[in-house]
Amino acid sequence: MHVTPDSGEGITFPPPQEAYANAPDLRREMHRVLALGAERDGRAARPITGPPADARTAERVWLLRRAALMDRMALDKPGPVAAAAETAEQLVQHDRCRPDLVAGPHPPDAITPSLDHRLYVRQEYAAWTAAGRPGI
Repeated sequence: MHVTPDSGEGITFPPPQEAYANAPDLRREMHRVLALGAERDGRAARPITGPPADARTAERVWLLRRAALMDRMALDKPGPVAAAAETAEQLVQHDRCRPDLVAGPHPPDAITPSLDHRLYVRQEYAAWTAAGRPGI
């Protein structure tokens, strides 16, 4: 699928401290993202305590939380910047194919190649948190 991004002019994204203000500490989030990945891959059963999640939403939540985790880790010096960029790109690609799951005000195509896709991750994480973290 060929996508022509918008210019991105006039678009603002939340700064990391705002986007991740209510995020769990890195260690706890890392364990949760690993557990979500194991559930996603069938290596672990979904906990009985939570509501059943539809597969589309669960996939997006995993991609979002993984990208946000890598972004947060990359903010620490020296952080895994390449991994953060890669996971952000994976979320953007996912959301381009499933625009109905986008939570924030700007679609993934609002990010031009010259802008960092990690900005989109911050927008989506902040919107997901504000919506009460649906899908988990």
